[in-house]
Amino acid sequence: MQVKIIADSCSHEGKRITTFQLRYPRFIHSEVMTHRVFSRNASSSRAIPVIKLINQVEANPAMPVHWGKNQAGMQAWEEVNEYKKELAREAWLEAAKNAVNTARFMADDLGLHKQVVNRILEPFQFIEVVLTATSFDNFFELRHHEDADPTIFALTALMKAALEKSIPVLLAPNEWHLPYILDEEREKYPTDILLQVSAARCCRVSYLRHDGKAPDIQKDIRLCEKLVGSEPLHASPFEHQATPDIRNPWLVKLFKGEWQNKHLHGNFDGFVQHRKLIELQFKEAA
Repeated sequence: MQVKIIADSCSHEGKRITTFQLRYPRFIHSEVMTHRVFSRNASSSRAIPVIKLINQVEANPAMPVHWGKNQAGMQAWEEVNEYKKELAREAWLEAAKNAVNTARFMADDLGLHKQVVNRILEPFQFIEVVLTATSFDNFFELRHHEDADPTIFALTALMKAALEKSIPVLLAPNEWHLPYILDEEREKYPTDILLQVSAARCCRVSYLRHDGKAPDIQKDIRLCEKLVGSEPLHASPFEHQATPDIRNPWLVKLFKGEWQNKHLHGNFDGFVQHRKLIELQFKEAA
């Protein structure tokens, strides 16, 4: 598993927003997806060539971190002995090998599309995820807990440690939290361009292009234009960019609530979300 904070910001109002780039076994992804406060984009089995996923599974198949002994309930408190652990690992690797052979047959002999073939490989895949949130409290409370699946517990332990170690950058009003944007790019390009570029890279779940090469700003912009120009709108990559909101004076709070733009926060707290601004533009243009 890999955990990296790629953007960490805070506002004068005391709110914090953090973006992680994560790599973890796909078999725990559904548990991450249950947390609605998260904005996330992830690598898709439908988009990755079969041979690339086969190579990943052959080189480094995703495996459980805990080989729990069978018992009643959802949690296995005790692991099997070392001998059985080794047998379990060998069985898991054999299952991965069988999945690879089946995937090759389905792709090469049957000519099936990757959106079908790659499903066979999913139990043994790692998934790349970009994840942004203003609150991780409930996530850590549930998943960094002795009752949690041991694999997601291991992920949350890494995330929690990274979050505690990271020092957020203070944003002034109208400054933006921009994942995957380098300091030199902030100095070179205007904010409207950087918002598009950040969204494109969040869509790719990488600063780099899919071929591993350094990004091309113009290609990033074209990808962004495809996202907003598609029908339906592909809006999730625009959830990761955000700018601090401002609290209303105490008297105004009585009538309009705490924040000046609460309706533009989306799943965030204290930050205006880029996606909400785009949706507002589309609504006004309709």
